[in-house]
Amino acid sequence: MAGAIIENMSTKKLCIVGGILLVFQIIAFLVGGLIAPGPTTAVSYMSVKCVDVRKNHHKAKWLMPWGPNQCDKIRDIEEAIPREIEANDIVFSVHIPLPSMEMSPWFQFMLFILQLDIAFKLNNQIRENAEVSMDVSLAYRDDMFAEWTEMAHERVPRKLKCTFTSPKTLEHEGRYYECDVLPFMEIGSVAHKYYLLNIRLPVNEKKKINVGIGEIKDIRLVGIHQNGGFTKVWFAMKTFLTPSIFIIMVWYWRRITMMSRPPVLLEKVIFALGISMTFINIPVEWFSIGFDWTWMLLFGDIRQGIFYAMLLSFWIIFCGEHMMDQHERNHIAGYWKQVGPIAVGSFCLFIFDMCERGVQLTNPFYSIWTTDVGTELAMAFIIVAGICLCLYFLFLCFMVFQVFRNISGKQSSLPAMSKVRRLHYEGLIFRFKFLMLITLACAAMTVIFFIVSQVTEGHWKWGGVTVQVNSAFFTGIYGMWNLYVFALMFLYAPSHKNYGEDQSNAFKVQSQEFGFLAMENESQVCCVLLAFVRWILGGPLEKSSFPGTW
Repeated sequence: MAGAIIENMSTKKLCIVGGILLVFQIIAFLVGGLIAPGPTTAVSYMSVKCVDVRKNHHKAKWLMPWGPNQCDKIRDIEEAIPREIEANDIVFSVHIPLPSMEMSPWFQFMLFILQLDIAFKLNNQIRENAEVSMDVSLAYRDDMFAEWTEMAHERVPRKLKCTFTSPKTLEHEGRYYECDVLPFMEIGSVAHKYYLLNIRLPVNEKKKINVGIGEIKDIRLVGIHQNGGFTKVWFAMKTFLTPSIFIIMVWYWRRITMMSRPPVLLEKVIFALGISMTFINIPVEWFSIGFDWTWMLLFGDIRQGIFYAMLLSFWIIFCGEHMMDQHERNHIAGYWKQVGPIAVGSFCLFIFDMCERGVQLTNPFYSIWTTDVGTELAMAFIIVAGICLCLYFLFLCFMVFQVFRNISGKQSSLPAMSKVRRLHYEGLIFRFKFLMLITLACAAMTVIFFIVSQVTEGHWKWGGVTVQVNSAFFTGIYGMWNLYVFALMFLYAPSHKNYGEDQSNAFKVQSQEFGFLAMENESQVCCVLLAFVRWILGGPLEKSSFPGTW
């Protein structure tokens, strides 16, 4: 990949380009920090205990916790005993959202976690490896006076992980266990205004269903959804960045096709990286405002996975193509050892995502972590992906070390080279060091902002100005990787400038970019052999026969 723009650009112009990109990077952080609200909102819901004494509980009606058609309610479980209400007749009802509010397609998704309030009873303690089985029905409607439409109805098993810190004695009866929160439901779109959950805990002592789970007093849910204001800012960024990356990608490939030689591997990989970035940027999420596309979360994961796999592959190939003494060049088959772990790790994570969010397309209550087999399977996929990632970084670090070692060994030989070859290899060295610098800077910023977003409260207040740290992290890092790809395609595109009249011929000879020291050593060996033959034939030895040895 000889004669790139970055090799021919003056320091002044390079600083100007870097300054412009830095301005856009700052704007990306400020858009999220000052304009957008927080990325998500968490809302707590307390279930209402309704009574349904009908024999067939699922045939006719949905039980509303409040409103004009609210159900027959009880305050607590103790009230059910004198009224002779059985456990199978109690329905925990939750209306989403809270009264006088509406859900919106701008919320994009809904994620719910469940918390059980379980009281300690000497005659009804939680057994080891206890499992609670819930009969859950989900319905929706878009008008407060319309009929509910069933969306899902599933049996939802969840394993209890509870501890009781006090002594299990009579005087401590009524105190609550400390239980871990449980994953409950995830929906990839919010296409309707109102949702209703009816949760039953059927008891069957013969089949050991909901036996030994303690005395469940209440069911609490926490719903998490994306903020509508943040969604609008996010969509606006994607809409702006899509044509920007697409235009520079078309310009970059046009530059390559104008050259007399075919594209080299590194140029193809940079173009593929631009395609993967454009694939992420295309704002198909706009359609989710008008259509009930529950697969958008899965589709987003696939798009991100393709980009990350392409980015990791690019770093490996970039290092390999700058390995000046490497002979197997310009072929993707030469990198199968390094790219192989990326492919295997990406495939494992894809299968894991399909087992989780793929199944949730038909069953929003499903979670791969709720069963022993599912947990072992998920952990196996994650461990294999982690091993592949570790192998990849070992390969990458080794290749970076090799390149820097070669660079340090060859820089001392640059003054003795011809102008064309010297400028060519100086360009290789500068190009590699420049990319390593901006790559480390981007990676460092990603890690730093992620840590900051986790340890802070989500926002900072400076006087009267509130900065949303989490939103700034999302918009800033997203904008940063777009600028990274933009800079790659601009700076590493073929330049229209030439080093000299002999440039094209020189690059044809060095199209495989072998190490120049190796080529000079081979030349010296040939000269020595020719001199030896001349001496055998009786000719005189000349100083010029041994260049570089006198």
